[in-house]
Amino acid sequence: MGKSNLTEFGLGGTAACCAGFFTNPLEVVKTRLQLQGELMKRGHYTVHYRNSFHAFYTIGKTDGIFALQKGLVPALWYQMFMNGVRLGSYQVLANVGFTVDENGSVKWGASVIAGAFSGCLGAAVGSPFYMVKTHLQARANQAIAVGTQHPHDSMVKGFTLIFKEHGVTGLWRGTTAAVSRVMVGSAAQLSTFSTAKEYIVSLKLFPVNSVFNSLLASILGGFVVVACMTPFDVVSTRMYNQPVDLSGKGTMYRNVPNCFAQIFKKEGVWGFYKGVGASLFRLVPHTVLSLVFWDQLRILYGKLTSDS
Repeated sequence: MGKSNLTEFGLGGTAACCAGFFTNPLEVVKTRLQLQGELMKRGHYTVHYRNSFHAFYTIGKTDGIFALQKGLVPALWYQMFMNGVRLGSYQVLANVGFTVDENGSVKWGASVIAGAFSGCLGAAVGSPFYMVKTHLQARANQAIAVGTQHPHDSMVKGFTLIFKEHGVTGLWRGTTAAVSRVMVGSAAQLSTFSTAKEYIVSLKLFPVNSVFNSLLASILGGFVVVACMTPFDVVSTRMYNQPVDLSGKGTMYRNVPNCFAQIFKKEGVWGFYKGVGASLFRLVPHTVLSLVFWDQLRILYGKLTSDS
């Protein structure tokens, strides 16, 4: 792989980490809301978190303000690996002309395929970090605990315990859920962002390299991602956080289709949109920050290399 392609992976991962630091508290809130009332009908479980704002208040009051940054270390590593591979491979495909025609215009269909493919790669690589991140973010004071409570309280302890009990394959448990989640989200996000940015630039509202072109396009991308990805996000959180037996298999959900079926049967359609408010508050700013950082880092890198 050439140096320019390696650079694309590095720029993508760095941009995602910058965004992840600011949006991790929203990820904690989203995870708690998605696990609350797991496989129970509305009205049949204790509501610890009424909505996103109440979740912020409750977590800060009960577990302390720093609890809102639980899972930050694996979250940043996940962003580096997952989005480094995802954004990097997408840009590599763009660089070789897969997503653009001979005139440099974005090919929407090819962009969707490239986004889905790069999302699959990123999700598979970053899966162990996402699992441990989910475990740590779900861990709470018993008074407000939701979902399965895993014993580890750090990324290193999490990896060590999982590897000791279930081997290397245990670290990739739940990857199928992560792949479907990121594949849908990435295809929606990157195709929308690329197409929207091209259109916004064509309107000449701002200079070609203005950050506002990236900002407006990424906001559109964020809303599309929330609409498409939330059900897959809920399933992914449930698959990763469920308890496992001695063989390392989940005891609540056999696989992704079974998880979808159980949620629909016991929680209804609403179950797939638990935490949608937190997802919106988290995904839109995360998408905006990730794509703006990514776009601007690429522009900055281009300027630095052209001047040297």
